[in-house]
Amino acid sequence: MSSSPGRIVEEESAGAKSIPATCMVENYFEYFTEIEECYCRCRGTPLLITTLDWALIESWKESNIPLAAVLQGIERTFEKYAKRPRRFSKVNSLAYCAQSVLEAADAMAAGQADAARRPTSHAPRAPFTREQIQGYLRRNAQIVREAAAKRREAAAAVGSEDFEEVAAALERVAEGITEAPENLEPIENEVSALEEKLTASATRGCPAETLAALRAQVQRGIAPYRNKMSAPQLDLLERQMLKRVLYEHFNLPRLSTFYLNP
Repeated sequence: MSSSPGRIVEEESAGAKSIPATCMVENYFEYFTEIEECYCRCRGTPLLITTLDWALIESWKESNIPLAAVLQGIERTFEKYAKRPRRFSKVNSLAYCAQSVLEAADAMAAGQADAARRPTSHAPRAPFTREQIQGYLRRNAQIVREAAAKRREAAAAVGSEDFEEVAAALERVAEGITEAPENLEPIENEVSALEEKLTASATRGCPAETLAALRAQVQRGIAPYRNKMSAPQLDLLERQMLKRVLYEHFNLPRLSTFYLNP
């Protein structure tokens, strides 16, 4: 798996739209690596996943688009591309596959809505053990606490207190887990709220000049897509990319259970 995002390259793009929340989204490690492997296999050559690609994958995740729909969309994109009479360049971004991904997700959502009405004999299974979830939450709490300490060392009042509160809240969530949950939604709701607080605090605590530079970096990355994407799609990618660079700047972890690697 790529260790870090690379340069953004130009290609066509589209954002993701939401499908029913009943569609289970796999953890980040599986979701990301399966997408990356499928993309590189279809392309025929290894390619560093770009910042835009990372943001696009995260937007698919936040829209509850199943892994199977993403893989199907990627494969269909390359099938269509192979049928073009003349090809002067390779597909250099996952963004080129976005429309096919949305179409596959829509078709899959319709099929899953029908399947949901049929009884099933499969017993639910806890996706992670209690120890795995607790360890993940406590590790994140420690990293956030270290970020708070750095803010205090820099005499930055904004951020340090919020970071400490988020760290303490993560530890409380961990303590409250008494058994492996079959449904992660209640935990996910709690950590998602904490991540929103962390993002807001990081944005407020970022020096104006630094924040302006980060926003400019994001704007440069999105510039090639402004005439090819709708305003909501651009807004989603913009927020995802800014969040990513902000978290990198403050050395903050993502809190969602989506990033829990078993």
